[in-house]
Amino acid sequence: MNIEIQPKASHFIGGEYVEDTNGAPIEVIYPATGEVVAKLHSATHEIVEKALAAARAAQKEWEAMSGTERGRILRRAADIIRERNHELSVLETYDTGKPYQETSVADATSGADALEYFGGLAGSLTGEHIQLPGGDFVYTRREALGVCVGIGAWNYPTQIACWKGAPALACGNTMVFKPSETTPLCALKMAEILVEAGAPAGVYNVVQGYGDVGAALVSHPGVNKVSLTGSVPTGRKVYAAAAEGMKHVTMELGGKSPMIVFDDANVDDAVSGAILGNFYSTGQVCSNGTRVFVQKGIKEAFLKRLAERLENAVIGDPLDPDTSFGPMVSEGQLNIVMNYIAKGKEEGARVAFGGERIEGDGFYLKPTVFADVTDDMTIAREEIFGPVMAVLDFDNEEEVMARANDTEFGLAAGVFTQDITRAHRVVAGFEAGTCFINSYNDAPVEAPFGGSKMSGVGRENSKAAINHYSELKTVYVRMSQIEAPF
Repeated sequence: MNIEIQPKASHFIGGEYVEDTNGAPIEVIYPATGEVVAKLHSATHEIVEKALAAARAAQKEWEAMSGTERGRILRRAADIIRERNHELSVLETYDTGKPYQETSVADATSGADALEYFGGLAGSLTGEHIQLPGGDFVYTRREALGVCVGIGAWNYPTQIACWKGAPALACGNTMVFKPSETTPLCALKMAEILVEAGAPAGVYNVVQGYGDVGAALVSHPGVNKVSLTGSVPTGRKVYAAAAEGMKHVTMELGGKSPMIVFDDANVDDAVSGAILGNFYSTGQVCSNGTRVFVQKGIKEAFLKRLAERLENAVIGDPLDPDTSFGPMVSEGQLNIVMNYIAKGKEEGARVAFGGERIEGDGFYLKPTVFADVTDDMTIAREEIFGPVMAVLDFDNEEEVMARANDTEFGLAAGVFTQDITRAHRVVAGFEAGTCFINSYNDAPVEAPFGGSKMSGVGRENSKAAINHYSELKTVYVRMSQIEAPF
């Protein structure tokens, strides 16, 4: 099957592909080989204005449709995505370097789940009737915000394009989505598929660009809502810029999440959780549990089993279905991670596995485990965003909870234990928005996802997302004569 990597044009606006070669060039580099596989252009001022105008022009017509009609289009798009899962998964692999073994089950499929879920919810979005004494009443209307801007990260380009687009569109908004300049390809396909499914031109637009394009979108007076997936430093800037215009915001930012393994845990399950929470997507997941606190009684058993399991990782061509561990997304990200590994060694942590770049083409390094890590080490404080696990020892629950929460971040947290009472007590004590018991990094669309503290504002997915993409209008109805003091 012939899969086109080079898109027809850089941007998708008003239902069609649009190009402006005056924009700065964007090279798409395949992380497995380092080769340039596509070339696009960053959005110029004219492209940004064209996209926002298209979204504004389409919004009232889209909102005027019934929720059931909008939902039907979103569900049709979900069906098309599932039919083309193979092609979309291959494109995601070229975009990110993630193994096809992963992209074929976790990326386009996740996007389809979001479109299907919010498509099903769209027809049920209603206000309420509130009875008052004397026959007066209040009713509420749930209304769209208007034009939404989505800014995506490079680790899950298809999923994020849908996680932001699906609730926005279900509520009657239109969207301008800017993917990461590192992974610009997949969002264009989502926009194309939505039009094919029946979405009016301008309902979902995609513009490419670097940080200046994101800044132009966020600060534009014609934008009503901004949703960002990215780092905390980027989040601070975007949040501040959005606040200038009193825009609605959702911020899904980074983390340095704890995973606590008590000595009564099933060791194999805990190791599986640690692998999923550190090495899936080559460690490039914001919610990863990168501080793994292991109770001293099972520390050596945990490290031994972990090393045995990591030997089974199949590192190689991401398009080979047998490959289970791919390259980093870019050379720049690889260098960032290698610097953290060097710092871990320099500060006295023990390399229990990996710790080296893999020579040859592409941006590969071995999954890396540091043992004997202390809370003050850089690798235990800062988000690395790569396949680097820090294993820390602990003695008791009270001690480990204080240490687990001693971070500016609060995106996720997990606990492994057979004591169900302790499990619920621990998650109640976590200062984090998304928690796991005897599991890690599950993200079903039916459940809210998001963080606390510096890890973000608002929630993605689930019915909770509806509140972030709509607002309530209150209407007071008086059924009798009105009186005034004069």
